[in-house]
Amino acid sequence: MALKASELVLAPNGSLYHINLTGETLADNVLLVGDPDRVNMFKEIFESVEYESQNRELHALTGRYHGVRFTALSTGMGCDNIDIVATELDAAANIDLVSRTPLPEHRSLNLVRIGTCGSLQADVDCGSLVASRYAIGLDGLLNYYQHGDEGFELEMQAAFVRHMQFSPLLATPYCVRGSETLLAKIAQGLHQGITVTAPGFYGPQGRNIRLAPSIADLNEKLAAFSWNGSKVTNLEMETSAIFGFANALGHQAMTVCLIVANRPAGTFLNDYHQPMKAAIGRIVESLSSPESGVRP
Repeated sequence: MALKASELVLAPNGSLYHINLTGETLADNVLLVGDPDRVNMFKEIFESVEYESQNRELHALTGRYHGVRFTALSTGMGCDNIDIVATELDAAANIDLVSRTPLPEHRSLNLVRIGTCGSLQADVDCGSLVASRYAIGLDGLLNYYQHGDEGFELEMQAAFVRHMQFSPLLATPYCVRGSETLLAKIAQGLHQGITVTAPGFYGPQGRNIRLAPSIADLNEKLAAFSWNGSKVTNLEMETSAIFGFANALGHQAMTVCLIVANRPAGTFLNDYHQPMKAAIGRIVESLSSPESGVRP
């Protein structure tokens, strides 16, 4: 049965309404960044560019590096944007946008978020890169979807809920693992751990400006949690949703974040253009090396 126009929304040119991509303009290897201006860094790295579009904060660029095809796409901030981006990326890969029906063969994407975050461990300094082995979602987004247990860490979730003892007014956390395949390709030499995804930047990340957060010791409690040998290393706003959608829809997902704030130390790296550019170059290089096994 074809999806209704009000459900699968398309732009006048037939591309997905928000991301302005189709199956043809989308590469199998998708590099997700928050800031639309950050996509311009890929123009300095890719050896050729075949497609570019921008709609609101969603800036897309498809090109090649060492023969490997990539799409760089900005998401904006927060899991609400990831709901749009991840759903439309999967639709571009797995829905015939003309007939509005599923394609006969599933197409799996490699989704790699390259973002910024705050460290919850004093020894993970500003300027460091952290790869996410697991993500814990405080956002509640995946609770709105029916999905199987594949990739979702139910025992970890139960342990985290017991540890945090959140108010019932808050969303039920969910725990999900990243792609071991992409972790092996990208994360050598990087800090690895658990990334917590918050539904906001200030109170939901324990910041107290003029309106006090409801959990006074949030960051300390998060930093004290560990699972399967991994500690909570960092706090940001998108990874849990990316991992959740990837596992539920049959894609591979990984996050590497640049530490721009060390919360225990109270320090902040407010000019991170060059470290971010170096991180992007490192990840593109890792995914395009012959040893990576990534599809061209």
